[in-house]
Amino acid sequence: MAAATLPSMNIATRTSDTPAYLPQIRLYQNWLREARGLSFDSYNDLWRWSVTELDAFWQSIWDYFDFQSPTPHSAVLAHNVMPGASWFPGAQTNYAHQVLRHVQPAHEAGFLAVISHNEKGLRREMGWPELRRQVAALALHLQAQGVQPGDRVAAYLPNIPEAMVAFLATVSIGGVWSICAPDMGTHAVLDRFKQIEPKVLIAVDGVSYGGRDFDRMAVLQELKDALPTVQHVIVHENLGTLDLANCDVAASVQMATITARDDAQVQAFEPLWLPFDHPLWIVYSSGTTGLPKPIVHGHGGTVIVALANKILHNDVGCSYHPNSWGERFHWYSSTGWVMWNAQVAGLLNGVTCVIYDGNPGGSKDKPDWGILWRMAAQEQVTFFGAGAAYFANCQKAGVDIARCGDLSRVRALGTTGSPLSPETQTWGVAQFKAIGTDIWWCNISGGTDFAGAFVGGHRELPQEPGVMQCRMLGAAVEAWNEAGEPVKGEVGELVCTQPIPSMPLFFWGDKDNARYLASYFEMYPAGHGRKPGGGDGPASMGGVWRHGDWLRIGNAQGEGEGCVIFGRSDATINRHGLRMGTSELYSAVEALPEVMDAMVVDLEYLGKESYMPLFVVLRPGMVLDDALKAKLNNAIKVALSPRFIPNEIFQVDEIPRTLSGKKQELPIKKLMLGQPLEKVVNKDAMANPGCLDWYVALAQQHLAKV
Repeated sequence: MAAATLPSMNIATRTSDTPAYLPQIRLYQNWLREARGLSFDSYNDLWRWSVTELDAFWQSIWDYFDFQSPTPHSAVLAHNVMPGASWFPGAQTNYAHQVLRHVQPAHEAGFLAVISHNEKGLRREMGWPELRRQVAALALHLQAQGVQPGDRVAAYLPNIPEAMVAFLATVSIGGVWSICAPDMGTHAVLDRFKQIEPKVLIAVDGVSYGGRDFDRMAVLQELKDALPTVQHVIVHENLGTLDLANCDVAASVQMATITARDDAQVQAFEPLWLPFDHPLWIVYSSGTTGLPKPIVHGHGGTVIVALANKILHNDVGCSYHPNSWGERFHWYSSTGWVMWNAQVAGLLNGVTCVIYDGNPGGSKDKPDWGILWRMAAQEQVTFFGAGAAYFANCQKAGVDIARCGDLSRVRALGTTGSPLSPETQTWGVAQFKAIGTDIWWCNISGGTDFAGAFVGGHRELPQEPGVMQCRMLGAAVEAWNEAGEPVKGEVGELVCTQPIPSMPLFFWGDKDNARYLASYFEMYPAGHGRKPGGGDGPASMGGVWRHGDWLRIGNAQGEGEGCVIFGRSDATINRHGLRMGTSELYSAVEALPEVMDAMVVDLEYLGKESYMPLFVVLRPGMVLDDALKAKLNNAIKVALSPRFIPNEIFQVDEIPRTLSGKKQELPIKKLMLGQPLEKVVNKDAMANPGCLDWYVALAQQHLAKV
């Protein structure tokens, strides 16, 4: 945090259990007024300044958070072009350096770095000095194995502290990190790791999920055999059954042996200073066809955007700062989702991270959606985040948080991954009101693509269920109509007209940026809408970022600045000339007590008559009879329009979802249009691939009739 917001005092003497919790964005605005002489009448005025005066805004973020570099930068945004923007040239940084600067003050104040739980009831603590020691020990080991800046280190690890240690150790020496979750299929992992040719593989012996243990040593051998560039394998004993002496994985060493080291070299270790745009990690898009896109983000851009987003918008303060004393941050995620990266980013701000490894809904035989709530109560979590689907499942399961322990410390709930329905948000508000808390929902929407958020929360703006409060500072987000014109009160394409420091540096192995350009920048002519503050710029400025979401800014009358995401713009419904995303239909259908889950696809294609089937998962014991079909149709008719009544309704066992919980609308749409299954979906990237056989059979029946 900046010196302006960390007054000189003995922070370890603070004893109050009730922090002041002045909103972080207010503290920033106070600093802008005092240090820069800048005052704004409204948040919208502040936002507009942040996306128009790019140099001034991002320099203010640099200064406010006391961003450190041993060398000065010659400019803030040296080259405003998308893609290819040049940020802070000359500056040096390291993600791990930003984390480890908190070791001494956080430890002296008595705070932990990480608290971890798993579904077997194992609870572990890791202090800040221990985090630093393990990171240093593993970093020195990796260097001894020949890992140089730019070399890739691949991880096959679950959401455990060792994954955080491995990540920080890798990037501290300039290695490029990439992680896949052990619940991903072998082919899905290889589709990712083969593209980046890692030198080192760090893996786990097995995982526990849903009440079952899964040995992963055979998979690890497959990975090793299929990755010829891997020269060294490190294995973490997670299940307690690891026997390296008798395993077939060659050149393996146990992680605990490495991280046990504590000598003068370990104590003296410091992360390397790297160029601002040095590659940090490689994450992967959840594409439905072709190989996943290996997206490369840089150290500096990732860190500076994470600090701005997490602190100013998510209102997650530093654990040892008097204003946010005792902050504890939890965001449930697997390591296969970018929200794991967001959870780790809490360490950038000196926050105690509370993590969970396992199924948040219990086992199939013993479902239990209170697990995370009880953990949050036990650990006095202050910010509780998860995917929108998690909260919807809690609502459907009838979770009563009052019976989950003392949750009075929770002051914020965060969601992303898919749109949060107004009904679920209202349910959450009522749950916390019953225990005496006026809860704040911090609903965000962004993407793996740029490791950030476009729209999100603001601690002091009004809340409306189902509506994200604002566009994020520094994110020049607009909704564009079909003519490429900004609109308010209408649903349009979500675009970002100015660069953000965390946008991808490039895609790994992407010759001439062909895949990168095709993914985000081909829809609109170069220069269109690129002038800061509005208007067209020269073609040399490049295109605008088209994200692939439907967005409405303001309400239906064009009033206000709240944002609603209506789903993916390539998986939308266009019925009889009226276009919409799918989220509104889901809100109507899933509000019915009989419905657990739903998915809709619109098969309008090349002028063919629209055919729109609706798939519903019903509560146990319920049957889709004529009466329930009528009820579903009426709910859609009332909430939306008779235009959106489906052609047919099918009862299904499961809705196909990705590993991050997103409904697979587009693959099923393509399947129903006659494309082969293997070309529309990667089963290994799905949470429930077994359900696809039913949809394949339906597609065949449908195609036989048309």
